Amino acid sequence: MKNILFLLFLGFIFSCKPAINQENRITEDVTFLASDALEGRQTGTKGEKEAATYIENRFKELGLQPKGTSGFLQTFSFKPKTNPHDEVKFDVNGDGTITGNNVIGFLDNKAENTIIIGAHFDHLGFGGEGSLYRDSIKAIHNGADDNASGVAVLLNLAAKLTTKNTGNNYLFMAFSGEEMGLLGSNYFVKNPTIDIKKVSYMINMDMVGRMKKDSTLAVYGTGTSPIFKQVLKSHNKNFKLVQQESGVGPSDHTSFYLADIPVLHFFTGQHEDYHKPSDDSEKLNYDGMKLISEYIFNIISDLDDNGKLAFRKTVNESESTPRFKVGLGVIPDYLYDGQGMRIDGVSEGKAAQKAGLKKGDIIVKLGDSTITNMMSYMRALSVFKEGDKTTVVIKREAKEVIKEIGF
Repeated sequence: MKNILFLLFLGFIFSCKPAINQENRITEDVTFLASDALEGRQTGTKGEKEAATYIENRFKELGLQPKGTSGFLQTFSFKPKTNPHDEVKFDVNGDGTITGNNVIGFLDNKAENTIIIGAHFDHLGFGGEGSLYRDSIKAIHNGADDNASGVAVLLNLAAKLTTKNTGNNYLFMAFSGEEMGLLGSNYFVKNPTIDIKKVSYMINMDMVGRMKKDSTLAVYGTGTSPIFKQVLKSHNKNFKLVQQESGVGPSDHTSFYLADIPVLHFFTGQHEDYHKPSDDSEKLNYDGMKLISEYIFNIISDLDDNGKLAFRKTVNESESTPRFKVGLGVIPDYLYDGQGMRIDGVSEGKAAQKAGLKKGDIIVKLGDSTITNMMSYMRALSVFKEGDKTTVVIKREAKEVIKEIGF
């Protein structure tokens, strides 16, 4: 009798334990994924595998079904490029020098169509070619904003959608290999684990953790379906939206756009910690991330009864992007929508720093070319080669300043 009473008491205790609030774990998810223990989550490393296991366990907690090729995982092998202009070749025999893992969970609402929600979880490990860190000492690049932030919002959206908006199925995908050239998303599109013809649209989140005080939010792919601009506008109460129509850009949404799937890509902009060891979890704007998650959820809710969205090709600026022989050594402010090209960061020891350019300067003329936007800046830069000298005109605190530049 005592044993029975004891078991009943234990049952009472556990029944009173509060349920985990899955929608309130953004900070927790970022903190784990961007911890030193994962050593920067570079594709093919122990840290990447540990991150994949963490995301897999979170998918299980959320009640998602496995939709990889082996449980929740979709493994892909490849050999790194020796020529940067070559296309990466996937190794179907599994003998590639690097193996990555996409993590894929499915919410089956028995609907006709599926929405894909994605974010890459890999980063740069200890740096390598993609790093902007100039110290000779190796350091872990934790990638809190790039892209633990996107994965955390993805998990938050999964929690929101488990019992709501049942007009579509949902495929949640954490990609690997993004930093090496959109490899995980590219592999999935070529080797889908669902009927890709039944995908209505794809939402991608990459670097959504550093929303600035002016609440600027960039949304790419707004021209890839006729309905997107209207829906984005009707649910926007908190953001200064910077919209780009093109479905092509430097993140995983590109892989899906090229498969004729409408895409929306969300991004809060680059910053001085981009691709550096200083991109750490304590620097993120978690309230901003929650607002972005709610905004995306409201967009999904609005589109719940719209069926399969119409796809529309866009003019892709990247197709006409010039190639460069030299660089200024600046990080552009991709959220700036005024005249000129605003600088969001300056690399140590490069031409811009030597000439005295600073964060916040707006380039309005380079050589003989007037700079009105990012594309005109790139076209102007493409004519110069190493050893050339020219002038650059910048706006700084409402004044125009002329600087001498040597490449």
